[in-house]
Amino acid sequence: MNILVFSTSVKQKRQVNKVTTLLTKIPAIAQWNFDLEDCDNILRIEAENLSPRYIERLLIGAGIHCRELEY
Repeated sequence: MNILVFSTSVKQKRQVNKVTTLLTKIPAIAQWNFDLEDCDNILRIEAENLSPRYIERLLIGAGIHCRELEY
């Protein structure tokens, strides 16, 4: 299982709902969560064989800034 961590522009519940709709359709994702208390509005994803670029493109296409964080 890989852990992917992203900085996002998600700040409101309606944005979380939009992301929920997108991410629940991806079978490779085991689980995911947001840390909206963090200044980078962190999205953390646990998944098998999932490209960080795919997630970035998916969210950016939905109007949400998303950038992978190296850790």
